Amino acid sequence: MTLSSVTSATRTWIEDADCSLEEFRTRVLRDTDPADYPHAKDVRVGVPVYAAGSFPTAGAGRRLLQSELIRALTDGPGVVIFENAFDGSVVDDATAAFDQLIADQHAAGGAAGDHFGKPGANDRVWNAAQKLALQAPEVFADYYANDALALICQAWLGPRYQVTSQVNVVNPGGAAQVPHRDYHLGFVNTDQLSAYPAHLHRMSALLTLQGAVAHCDTPVHSGPTMLLPYSQQFEAGYLASHRPEFIEFFAEHHVQTPLRKGDAVFFNPALYHGAGENKSADIHRMANLLQVSSPFGRAMETLDRTAMVRAVYPALRAMRAAGRPAHELLNAVVATAEGYAFPTNLDLDRPIGSLAPPSQVDVVVEALAHERTPGELEAALQEQNERRMP
Repeated sequence: MTLSSVTSATRTWIEDADCSLEEFRTRVLRDTDPADYPHAKDVRVGVPVYAAGSFPTAGAGRRLLQSELIRALTDGPGVVIFENAFDGSVVDDATAAFDQLIADQHAAGGAAGDHFGKPGANDRVWNAAQKLALQAPEVFADYYANDALALICQAWLGPRYQVTSQVNVVNPGGAAQVPHRDYHLGFVNTDQLSAYPAHLHRMSALLTLQGAVAHCDTPVHSGPTMLLPYSQQFEAGYLASHRPEFIEFFAEHHVQTPLRKGDAVFFNPALYHGAGENKSADIHRMANLLQVSSPFGRAMETLDRTAMVRAVYPALRAMRAAGRPAHELLNAVVATAEGYAFPTNLDLDRPIGSLAPPSQVDVVVEALAHERTPGELEAALQEQNERRMP
């Protein structure tokens, strides 16, 4: 069986040879049939648009709408728009709180790192959900009581989803983001992506729902989110997203649609997307970026990985000194330390110059490579743990 004859259903690994721009083009360049989305009021630039005020709150009608939204995010264009998803006064109250948080950040100094943009060019509030809850709990409760948000989160993730949010303000003159896929595999370094089997490439997008709530009117010249409908269907898309020819294709074929204050966009995190360039003279484009996660991506037991590293590190040093193969050392480190950089406190543990800050595994591997003493590793672990604390 040749590689080209392997279907996405049977492919077990994704490699460079799978990054076919022609296949991508075939999947992406298609029209959206309004008949496939009978609950939508419109299809705009290939994206189904729904009137949030008409959503059923319970019963068979709600389930039918949720089924339609699931189809849109999986087999359809991968993105939907909810008009008037949030009441304007509720948005204004939250905006005032976010503005104060941004002002406090400016007063404290320092630039918030950005995964996909130049640090300091725009304004970013990491962990905006917790900060809003602590600063303005009534505003938080009113904002997240929103049933349009609950409807699509329940459709994609089930009833016990977990909300996080990051406020992003793209200031006048702010450059467009690099097109990308999102959490989880969208944050894995390109040289590591092929090490994840194909079923994890398929599964990654099922663990997260991405959303953006417009906190001001956002005409196209102010740079609303750039979207490439149907791109979430390309299985090799995580690996291909960094390739120049795919970036060029995105630049040529992406779509944007204006949003009004209170509108919301929700999309499959595997959809190619990015914040647009703000060409306006006076619009400070604010969006509350929602990253809603499945509660299931967790281990059954709670382990103190730092304590395990402290205990095992002398044995790892002895193994290295005895000439044990590097891959065996890495196997032991991975079983001991925390291998994922997230969740973390992105105010302190910043992803500047990388998609993600170092994981605990990275810290231990670096310590072994440079023959750090247990005391030196302990200092590095403490510093890392302090950065990660909310």
